[in-house]
Amino acid sequence: MKWHQTDPYTLYKSFNTDIGTGLNDQEAARRLQKYGANKLLEEKRTPWPILFLEQFKDFMVLILLVATFVSGLLGEYIDALVIIGIVTVNALLGFAQERKAENSLHALKELSAPEVNVLRNGRWKSLPSADVVPGDVIQLDNGARISADIRLVETMRLAIEESSLTGESLPAEKDATPINAESVPLADRHNMAFAGTMVSRGRGKGIVVDTGMKTEMGKIAHLLQSTETQMTPLQHRLAQLGKILIVGAILLTALVVFLGIIQGQPMYQMFIAGVSLAVAAIPEGLPAIVTVALALGVQRMIRHKAIVRRLPAVETLGCASVICSDKTGTLTKNDMTVTKLWTWTEEWDVEGEGPDASFSSAQEASDLLMYGLVCNNAEMIKTEPARGSKTKIQKHEDVEITGEPTEAALVLAAVRAGLSPEDATRSFSRLDEMPFDSTRKRMTVIVKDQNGRRFIITKGAPDVLISKCASARINGEDRPLTPALQAQWDKTVSRMAKQALRTIAIAIKPLPKDVNYEAADVERDMTLIGLQAMMDPPRSDVKTAIKQCREAGIKTVMITGDHMETARAVARDLDMLPVHGEVLTGEQLDAMDDRTLHTAVGKTYVFARVSPEHKLRIVKAVQQNGHIVAMTGDGVNDAPALKAADIGVAMGKSGTDVAKEAAALVLADDKFSTIKAAIEEGRNIYDNIRKFIRYMLASNVGEILVMLFALLLGLPLPLVAIQILWINLVTDGLPAMALGVDRAESDVMKRNPRDPREGIFARGLGTKVMTRGLLIGLVSLAAFVITLYGTGIPELTHAQTVAFATLVMAQLIHVFDCRSEYSVFHRSPFENKALLWAVISSVVLMLIVIYVPVLQPIFYTTALGLNDWLLILGLSAIPTVALAGTGLRKK
Repeated sequence: MKWHQTDPYTLYKSFNTDIGTGLNDQEAARRLQKYGANKLLEEKRTPWPILFLEQFKDFMVLILLVATFVSGLLGEYIDALVIIGIVTVNALLGFAQERKAENSLHALKELSAPEVNVLRNGRWKSLPSADVVPGDVIQLDNGARISADIRLVETMRLAIEESSLTGESLPAEKDATPINAESVPLADRHNMAFAGTMVSRGRGKGIVVDTGMKTEMGKIAHLLQSTETQMTPLQHRLAQLGKILIVGAILLTALVVFLGIIQGQPMYQMFIAGVSLAVAAIPEGLPAIVTVALALGVQRMIRHKAIVRRLPAVETLGCASVICSDKTGTLTKNDMTVTKLWTWTEEWDVEGEGPDASFSSAQEASDLLMYGLVCNNAEMIKTEPARGSKTKIQKHEDVEITGEPTEAALVLAAVRAGLSPEDATRSFSRLDEMPFDSTRKRMTVIVKDQNGRRFIITKGAPDVLISKCASARINGEDRPLTPALQAQWDKTVSRMAKQALRTIAIAIKPLPKDVNYEAADVERDMTLIGLQAMMDPPRSDVKTAIKQCREAGIKTVMITGDHMETARAVARDLDMLPVHGEVLTGEQLDAMDDRTLHTAVGKTYVFARVSPEHKLRIVKAVQQNGHIVAMTGDGVNDAPALKAADIGVAMGKSGTDVAKEAAALVLADDKFSTIKAAIEEGRNIYDNIRKFIRYMLASNVGEILVMLFALLLGLPLPLVAIQILWINLVTDGLPAMALGVDRAESDVMKRNPRDPREGIFARGLGTKVMTRGLLIGLVSLAAFVITLYGTGIPELTHAQTVAFATLVMAQLIHVFDCRSEYSVFHRSPFENKALLWAVISSVVLMLIVIYVPVLQPIFYTTALGLNDWLLILGLSAIPTVALAGTGLRKK
């Protein structure tokens, strides 16, 4: 039997606790020793020096360290220092991220109350929350933060804010009656109070049943500790690329050195040339380009109100195929709002910032709003009005309302219609109040109007109020409440309930002067005025964002702790639940094994009444189906799923610190549409990284092949080591960096998400690299052979200079082809100003090493003539122009 099933007597007996005296100090000390302190445990932290050194275990980082060592041996100290700088920056970024990720459990600890009111030795005392033990009797008061899981035994109008744990928009009404069911969702355990939640109204008393890691909050902490952060698709691809490059570089370099030696080339010269080719074959600028591309993407995201906590997060969103979103506070505002008004003769939809124009002229609607404003304890604080406002209907942002969410919604509805609490105060003076409680399900105020007439105004549950009414106000007249009118009322309430609307009924009754103010006397024979229907409305930007994600091949799934019908209604309103889409509850998930769940998640668009464990299980099931999952949320209950997802997205304004620490991306404006912008940015970043890889590898293949072909043909070396290193540092570096800042192609959000299992060379990239690299190598070799043997007087330095210039120019022309996945003519070359300047700079630097006399002996170059340049430009254009129509994708 679980605690929510037990009656108070069994509860006292189970914990050997006296409700009148509580535990004595000796017993409490014994239990503290047995159960431990009431706090969340943390995993042992890795010492920061070890954590920093672990950043150097990455395969590509090890390759870069080898390249650094080789560059140092060759005397290329600037090259070595640049590579060391790249490695150090990457290590620092990774170190900072891992240290930041460890803070998620610290944020959870802050949700515990520092002090609690405990009954010990027959006296109430304030104790640190860490000293609370199972069996302690706890007093809960308005505004108190709850420090342990408690079985309630007494309640007085008690309501607890549990949205961060359960996803419920409204505070949960609590009472002490046992629940006759074993499997009950957290949100439906009305006789339990959970650690980390807060009392929003009333008071209560209960017995502590679980502390520390045994609480529901502790279970979330355990899930956070045991959930591993996923490697991003980018990290997978770069690891794959690094392995391919190191193997290929070693084999090709060994082959070139071997061929040179057996053909009689000097061994030292071949060794230096081989090492130079090895350095050239490995694009050590890759981590720098990736870091720059991601960092610039992060800066653009900040302008879109998104804060990236992990650099690879933006790229990961770019290949997301499923977004699992919490409802409350993410898809919706987590702010109850009146959306419909109903009287016996008319119904109004309340939309946007204010109601329809017809609304303010209807007396019955105005009365309904005024009575809701009078029978209300919420308080409104006016802020500065919106600039340029030309209407009396105030915006939500113009006022701050404190109090119960339901009452705040009634106040806001009246304010939007041009009424104000001052109007209510001038029209009615409150004489007495009969407060709301969960048994009566209604609130009544006794007021006096400006003429001295006294009334009662009552608001409450529609089914309760109609039983207390004898008439209905129709067209300004009070008519008997006939069976036909009762049927009309029931039908309206039922219809609104199916739309997931929470309905509040309003009734009034005039009072004689000598009336007795007892509730039993006055709360009868009242007159029904109408209904105000409210809900936690969807955010205005969400519907469009979901549509755009769908066009991009991304499925949006709602995962919420709220009721199934509420979740279904919101999903339909947002057009995210197709006709064939299914809705599942946490209870149904419990009945499924993993295989059944894996099949079900493909057809399900809404998961309702779920727990944190359910959310985590759903995310993992979607991942195991081969999807890249983005999980959005704002509550503590979302944190384990946020951490387990490929990318967690937390709400910045409404989100808890726990959710933000567990997430990789935080939306500062809480707008779901910002995710769409992040997806677009992520796709562009990955495209730019592919452009860089395409350019670098094609260039490197060309460098290796020109050397390899020359040796196979028994020719002299067309390039010397210093020329290879110069090309690798200058020609490869500057244009490649400029590719990392290229703007997105026009169709970036019209494509389906790429397959997360595809390799880095997928979709024709490998073919592009090899064909362009082959042609670059061949035209460079042709330039060398023509110059060396076509003039009649072989001059090796002149031929090597022509080969060097041809190789450089072929690469610089090829870089424009890399900008598009279709062809070189698909995009204007003037769009990317950074690339233009990078190419111009590379050409200028090439001319300097060719024509500056002091540099010619160092780089083994000589001045070239006009005929040489005509040959160079003609040959270097061939690799790009000849294959201009062979794009990676077809439209």
